[in-house]
Amino acid sequence: MQESIKYFETIKCNDFEIFNLKYHQKRVAKTIGKNLNLQEYINPISNELLRCKIIYNKDEILSVDYFVYKKREIRSFKIVIDDTLNYSKKYLNREKLDELFLKKDSCDEIIIVKNGIVTDTSIANIAIFYDGFWITSKNCLLEGTSRARLLEQKEIFEKDISLDMLKNSSKIALMNAMIGFYEIKEFKIEF
Repeated sequence: MQESIKYFETIKCNDFEIFNLKYHQKRVAKTIGKNLNLQEYINPISNELLRCKIIYNKDEILSVDYFVYKKREIRSFKIVIDDTLNYSKKYLNREKLDELFLKKDSCDEIIIVKNGIVTDTSIANIAIFYDGFWITSKNCLLEGTSRARLLEQKEIFEKDISLDMLKNSSKIALMNAMIGFYEIKEFKIEF
């Protein structure tokens, strides 16, 4: 019997508050085609900044764990090209992403390029400041919850991001459930 595919959500909890649950609910429903009430499963264990990790499959919630969160400092990026990568759902199996991450060399993080278009990093959606607007890749690998919220609020806009656009951007930001929209003031990109 084949083991069912597992997925996960990373949800920010701080001071017993659960952040952006509506967007996590939407992604879970889109992933498995049914609603699981995540609220029933999340009970933060402390008032610290926590990363709540919910693992689930097509039928049920399998586990809920909490980890004290410490943000990684990211200042340097390595461009990694992979035209075959598919991470359209938040799969628990991140083996391919982990393999790509190992190519970062001395950099802090990777920027994944697929078919000539900038997609994401290994841990976050990416945005660049271009023509007076923050834009995020129309062809992201994973539709992140912070990205969805910021698009809905019209704080960022979707557009294909070419390598030239990335090279010429003066500002870059990362977005994920734990860091929200995080602008990196000083950065370098290895092409």
